[in-house]
Amino acid sequence: MKALIYGGPGEKSLGERAKPQIAEGGDAIVRVTHTTICGTDLHILKGDVPGCAPGRILGHEGVGVIDSVGPAVTNFTPGDHVLISCITACGRCDYCRRGIYSHCRTGGWLLGNEIDGTQAEYVRIPHADTSLYPIPAGMDEEALVMLSDILPTGFECGVLNGKVAPGSSVAIVGAGPIGLAVLLTAQFYTPAQIIMIDMDANRLAVARRFGATRTIDSRSEDPVEIVRGLTDGQGVDAAIEAVGVPATFELCQDLVAPGGVIANIGVHGRKADLHLERLWSHNITVTTRLVDTVTTPMLLKTVAAEKIDAGQLVTHRFSLDAILDAYDVFGRAAETQALKVLITP
Repeated sequence: MKALIYGGPGEKSLGERAKPQIAEGGDAIVRVTHTTICGTDLHILKGDVPGCAPGRILGHEGVGVIDSVGPAVTNFTPGDHVLISCITACGRCDYCRRGIYSHCRTGGWLLGNEIDGTQAEYVRIPHADTSLYPIPAGMDEEALVMLSDILPTGFECGVLNGKVAPGSSVAIVGAGPIGLAVLLTAQFYTPAQIIMIDMDANRLAVARRFGATRTIDSRSEDPVEIVRGLTDGQGVDAAIEAVGVPATFELCQDLVAPGGVIANIGVHGRKADLHLERLWSHNITVTTRLVDTVTTPMLLKTVAAEKIDAGQLVTHRFSLDAILDAYDVFGRAAETQALKVLITP
């Protein structure tokens, strides 16, 4: 089968691999019908995720059709259409029982990291009964790829960790796909202000279309000055970091109000300063999180009810044969105006 193979920092190629086989009783083999590229894949290619070994098939998002199942799988049969979760969960260990699926003793973020992922024609899914979701008939399966990772990530790591509440003020630093997922799901809680900060005029225009109450182009405007002007000099109740570089994490420290929350989502490959000399007395909460996907069933219902149009995040489409072009387009998003690129084997 064809697959996108990681060759080490800065190296990737489209190559041939053997079709995966059932290895454990709880496995399922899924024929991938749609997948995508995540910003985390770009972090892997930069060398920011040293645990991902050369030779790995990348990708942790997608939808597909069950090809075969192991003898312990009870919820799925060949031919079922399924949503692939970016997080694998056994559902039985101590972490899973606490809802921290991302740290499952035998799961977590495996796909495209510790085991081969979804940017291929087929993928093996461990713990299939608790790591796949049946797709209701008639749903837009292209749009559902957004439920593999970015919508639950934005919601759990940004909105829930950020304690977004009715009437609150929110600043989202980074208007890429994850930041836009935060924007879409934050509106469940009707905050009074959702301020989006980025350096990309196109993405800021998308943010306004998606419901941002104010956008700030940090190339030409001072985010701290504007946010303080919008919040009576106090700052925001939730500052959500959705980029993963030191400058944006440090900006969040300048934006947050006393008693507020800094919710980090971004994948950080370098250290960032925490200015406790300023913040120690401000009752600030700083949160980190790897998505657990505990909210995926709720988000699936929300998308089915058309409360969120997840498909609007897809801007480009490619075949698997053209996945290197897809990486190029996604990696030059400021030029190509790409959000999520859909890849169809």
